[in-house]
Amino acid sequence: MRKVLSVILLLLTVLLPLTSCHGSLGLDPFVIPEEFDESRNYEITFWTKNDTNLTQVEIYHKAIADFEALYPNIKVNMRLYTDYGRIYNDVITNISTNTTPNVCVTYPDHIATYMTGANTVVSLDELISHEKYGLGGSEVRFDAPTKEEIVPKFLEECIIDGQYYAIPYMRSTEACYVNKTYVEKLGYTLPDVLTWDFVWEVSEAAMAKDEEGNFAVNGQQVMIPFIYKSTDNMMISMLKQLDAGYSNDEGEILIFNDTTKEILYEISKHAGTRSFSTFKISSYPGNFLNAGQCIFAIDSTAGATWMGSDAPNNDIHENSIVQFETVVMTIPQFDTENQQMISQGPSMCVFNKGDPQEVLASWLFAQFMITNDVQLAYSGTEGYIPVTNKALESDEFTDYMSKKGEDTRDHYYVKLDAKQLMIDNLDSTFVTPVFNGSASLRDAAGQLVENVTKSMRRKETVDEAYMTKLYEDVNALYRLDQLGASTTGAKAELGEMPTSSVILLSAIGAAWAIIVVYVIVVSLKKRKNSANTH
Repeated sequence: MRKVLSVILLLLTVLLPLTSCHGSLGLDPFVIPEEFDESRNYEITFWTKNDTNLTQVEIYHKAIADFEALYPNIKVNMRLYTDYGRIYNDVITNISTNTTPNVCVTYPDHIATYMTGANTVVSLDELISHEKYGLGGSEVRFDAPTKEEIVPKFLEECIIDGQYYAIPYMRSTEACYVNKTYVEKLGYTLPDVLTWDFVWEVSEAAMAKDEEGNFAVNGQQVMIPFIYKSTDNMMISMLKQLDAGYSNDEGEILIFNDTTKEILYEISKHAGTRSFSTFKISSYPGNFLNAGQCIFAIDSTAGATWMGSDAPNNDIHENSIVQFETVVMTIPQFDTENQQMISQGPSMCVFNKGDPQEVLASWLFAQFMITNDVQLAYSGTEGYIPVTNKALESDEFTDYMSKKGEDTRDHYYVKLDAKQLMIDNLDSTFVTPVFNGSASLRDAAGQLVENVTKSMRRKETVDEAYMTKLYEDVNALYRLDQLGASTTGAKAELGEMPTSSVILLSAIGAAWAIIVVYVIVVSLKKRKNSANTH
């Protein structure tokens, strides 16, 4: 029995410090210091995404060097990731041990999950408006934009549960990159606004073959007229355009409805003829577009440098590139008088560290990333646009946009057209409700499209029975019912806990179970000894 007691004491020795640490049970709320302590040195971490764009990497390095020159007592360590999903997974894993980054480039859907740890992410409301250290504050050592100089729509997208938990970094939307040459070769004229009916019709017409078995429109053996890169955005946008259910601010899951089913039936028809495919199934739409094997390629405006015959970025051999006229258009619409397209692009959040001075240092760096120098430099690399009117209305940006087509790199016309499309349609952009679990719902939306498309390519039957099972499978796969976000519309509760937290809580439970067993055994032994004595 003494051995059991020793094990219990050992477990409690190990677990009690963990249960009391800030990392597992949450941090004290952040309070803005009266003054930034410049006598101290700070080392902060900055996590962001970059996938092979070396120009962007250099912009990050320059921004960090410029910031450190202004604040010599703040050292910024950058960690680059190839995609935002990896950032998300690492943050979730590190929350329980309070080893999250100080500043993170991420998405509001992800931030909503980070916030399940008490005070893990800093609410920025007071920091944004702080007289000394807020946006454009009197003690800030650089020309920071004021709150009013950030595009209001973009700043509103950073509100979660009524408070700002991020500031925008870059913004984009989706665009349809069209091979106008092939559309006209098929006998069609591009409308002012693309509709789904038009895209489906032209796509089916492009499947015609000649006597030799090649596709008539391009003379090749490969043609996928319509490829959508982000199928989650595809489903979300179609539902928004039809004013159909997806989710609401309370976390109700509304996607499993009859309109979604009708959309999937329509997609299945064209997946069956192979006039439609997705990035996950066929590969990057820009590669097919540039090879003359796709007519409608839908991707982010941020990806404009990969689109078109003269695209500065390309993943196919130059001998495979086909010359054609590229037109950048809004994604297909159901109602051309009420266009709807998704607003996307990363934002930045600041993590709480239990040290208000360290948080303040992190906040200063975050707002430095939305200064004109950084915004204009970064937005020039791809089809992103700056998030501040201060940058958008600057002489530098106006001059930059006026040089469209002067070259095929910095002023590549497709890239600048993509930027202009976003600017012209700001009032038509939308974002989805953000709550803990909204990231899983987004994945589920795309999975519906992917599954139907795969099934049709496999010659499976897509009918009512198929749809019922599809809804059940996707709901279970993404654990939407476990979030409290089921088809009945229950309010979303906390999402899946990080593995480390689950292990910790399980260990604590096991320790208490051992204690209970020990107490019972000791009690029974005492009773037995007492009975033997008498």
